[in-house]
Amino acid sequence: MSITIRPYRRGGWEVDIRVVTPDGTRQLRERKRAPVSSRTAAQRWAEGLERLLFEKLMAPPDQDNSPPKEVPTLRQFASRFIDGHSRANRQKPSGVAAKEMIIRVHLAPVVGDKRLDAIKTEDVQHLKGGLRTKAPKTVNNVLTVLNVLLKKAVEWEVIDRMPCTITLLPVPKTSMSFYDFEEYERLVAAARFISRSTPLIVLLGGEAGLRCGEMIALEWKDVDLEKRQLCVQRSDWNGQVTSPKGGRLRYVPMTLRLAASLREHRHLKGSRVLCQDDGQPLTRQMVQYQVLRASRRAKVPEEGVHILRHSFCSHLAMRGAPAKAIQELAGHRDLGMTQRYMHLNPAALDSAIRLLDQASGVKNFGDILATVPSSEGRPNG
Repeated sequence: MSITIRPYRRGGWEVDIRVVTPDGTRQLRERKRAPVSSRTAAQRWAEGLERLLFEKLMAPPDQDNSPPKEVPTLRQFASRFIDGHSRANRQKPSGVAAKEMIIRVHLAPVVGDKRLDAIKTEDVQHLKGGLRTKAPKTVNNVLTVLNVLLKKAVEWEVIDRMPCTITLLPVPKTSMSFYDFEEYERLVAAARFISRSTPLIVLLGGEAGLRCGEMIALEWKDVDLEKRQLCVQRSDWNGQVTSPKGGRLRYVPMTLRLAASLREHRHLKGSRVLCQDDGQPLTRQMVQYQVLRASRRAKVPEEGVHILRHSFCSHLAMRGAPAKAIQELAGHRDLGMTQRYMHLNPAALDSAIRLLDQASGVKNFGDILATVPSSEGRPNG
């Protein structure tokens, strides 16, 4: 056992007490500011605290009168996690809804009735096995929610430690699906036969890179037809308006035909660019349905709205746009997402190899052939 007394940085005295069982197998340590002013009084106070700590350390387990910690099941803790973590941190409504769905559909049926401290690694593996038909990214989304939930339980002292090990699946990097130039033009032409707003939806996704929620939330005050520029500063998810994904606004220059489509679409029904006849905003389901109908008519893959955004990034890459420019226009949080499109930019790769030609001083094939010895001068074999 030992007591160390040292001046406290804000005045007074700090005591550092360490007690050990006689066999050295267990120990307790407590360090705190003494509630007295003199060093002598602090010494006496620390000695009393030392006795209490030693008695606590030596008490048999059955003499511990503290009530056992009641650990909730995952199902019981779920609402506390959603309210205290997701909503308290003002996560996007779509993100909160995704977590609620994962808990309800995937976690609750497997480990919902288990106490948090009783969820073992074997349970996690059983959860993975039940998701074997899902894509690795989907499985990792489920595992991530479980991992964060358990870590919050530790942080909030609901449980003492992580009860299991959670290992994510490796996710292969796949190329993004997109419409080639000819398919996209067919889609633009077909959109004119669906509804008045469908051509504008296709152009907002394919030539400005807007996400579905960003299209729905776009207001006329965000459209500058003189400068041919859009300000993307909000997103709509089931009627709840938040900032765009990534948390920051961006400015996107308009193509000539997108600007013309917006000018033609101008109306006074409401503040939203895309709205119904009564002025109410379009819903995500309405936007998706219009794009799917146009895709069917154009005889291109029916993959919904988001393929338009992928096509926007892919077409920029194929036309030689720098990765940084694509990142800014698309509103990607980091360059890693943008890099998934850059394999489509053969011009960039060709320019990189040409740097080696410049370094070597070789300008054409004739220069290379001139350095190769004739067949008469070559050694046999």
